[in-house]
Amino acid sequence: MNSQSSSPTANGGRDHAVITIAATTNIQTTPLDQRIQETRWRNESCCIFKVRQCLVEINKKTYQPHIVSCGPYHYGDQHLEMIQQHKWKYLRDLLARTPSNGPTLDHYRQVVAAMEEEIRGCYSETISLSSDGLVEMMVLDGLFTIQLFYKLKRFPPAPSHDHDQYDPIFDLKFLFANIIRDLFRLENQFPFSLLQKLFDESKASRGNSDSSSLSKLALQFFNYAFQRPDQVLDQDFSAAGEVKHLLDLLRWSFIPKPYDHSPQEKPRPQIESIQSAEKLRLAGIKFKTREAMTFIDIRFCNGLLEIPHIVLDDLCTDLLMNFVAFEQCYTHRSKHFTTYAAFMSCLIRTPADVSFLCDKKIVENYLGTDEEVVHFFKNLGKDVPLDIGEGYLWKLFKDVNEYHRNMWHVRWEGFRFKYFGTPWSFLSALAAVIILLLTAIQAFCAVYEYALPPELKKH
Repeated sequence: MNSQSSSPTANGGRDHAVITIAATTNIQTTPLDQRIQETRWRNESCCIFKVRQCLVEINKKTYQPHIVSCGPYHYGDQHLEMIQQHKWKYLRDLLARTPSNGPTLDHYRQVVAAMEEEIRGCYSETISLSSDGLVEMMVLDGLFTIQLFYKLKRFPPAPSHDHDQYDPIFDLKFLFANIIRDLFRLENQFPFSLLQKLFDESKASRGNSDSSSLSKLALQFFNYAFQRPDQVLDQDFSAAGEVKHLLDLLRWSFIPKPYDHSPQEKPRPQIESIQSAEKLRLAGIKFKTREAMTFIDIRFCNGLLEIPHIVLDDLCTDLLMNFVAFEQCYTHRSKHFTTYAAFMSCLIRTPADVSFLCDKKIVENYLGTDEEVVHFFKNLGKDVPLDIGEGYLWKLFKDVNEYHRNMWHVRWEGFRFKYFGTPWSFLSALAAVIILLLTAIQAFCAVYEYALPPELKKH
């Protein structure tokens, strides 16, 4: 720092000090500066999330892996170490089958390393792993998943008595069932683009005769839990846009086709919630089980509400909760399952609603009591914002509400239920009608005889 005094005359008789500050170079970047530079808004590529705290408080275990970890969020968790050894075995088997001119482990590392920035951008949280650590984890997890799908296609799960063919993942039913669930948990995903790249690169290790797409192999794997028809597995997902991960792929496979992607031309009016199943029944709306490719394909026409059959067990509830959580976190997807959750939570408000839907073969309850079903759907829509007018069921909500507001439907159904709801009430009503008719006939005869002229009475 240099200072220089100016002349008193030149400055109107006042002394001024001119201070020159030298330019500062080589300023050290602090951790705070680095954090500010690295922080950026999430873009569309960010598609794998830590679940919101309000959803975690309802059921933390639903979104986190129980047996196998995939990706960085639960990498190294102690309770997931058992399957890590199987991952290395699967990788060894894959490399052993690779021809001499096929890809090596170093080749897979280079493929993933080239995608490192894209991979990190897919996660909502900062990944603390080093470049080498991230590459190793993604190679191991990705190839393990591909091997899992491929082995399942070639050797369906069955107890093996051959020691060389023994694989606990397939031979132990509880292990296989938990792995299926873990691969669709939101916090246990990795980018589908990475999986597709590793799948393409490892084709030589699987044999050129393997023509199945990665999407089909993945859906065949999940089909061991959900048992859906072959046409679901063979459908083309190109219309869905870029699939983000396995949960996203599975979600697309449950959405009714064809799906209209075109934006709505004008804002829709505010749509109100519908009444419970029991109240709708009393208003004259009939319920019927609908044969459909997916359980969210619901229809309403002329007072008939057709709802596909759904089996409510631990597997289905885990799937629904992860679908809803993904739709809430990722704004670039439709809200099909959030809308379905809102629809079912409207229908099911009391145990009587559950009992009625079970009688209609719409709901098959393996959760326990009817109260547990009510509790599940109440929590499924808890703290989940939704504008029904933007959902795929907006017209159904509108039509059901209009039908329910028609008082003629309500009065007729009330009359029908009161007098014809049970065999005893029907017999009572029938007896009352017969007595009324006999009374009317008797009254007519009495009046007729009284009004008859005297000369006719003598005859």
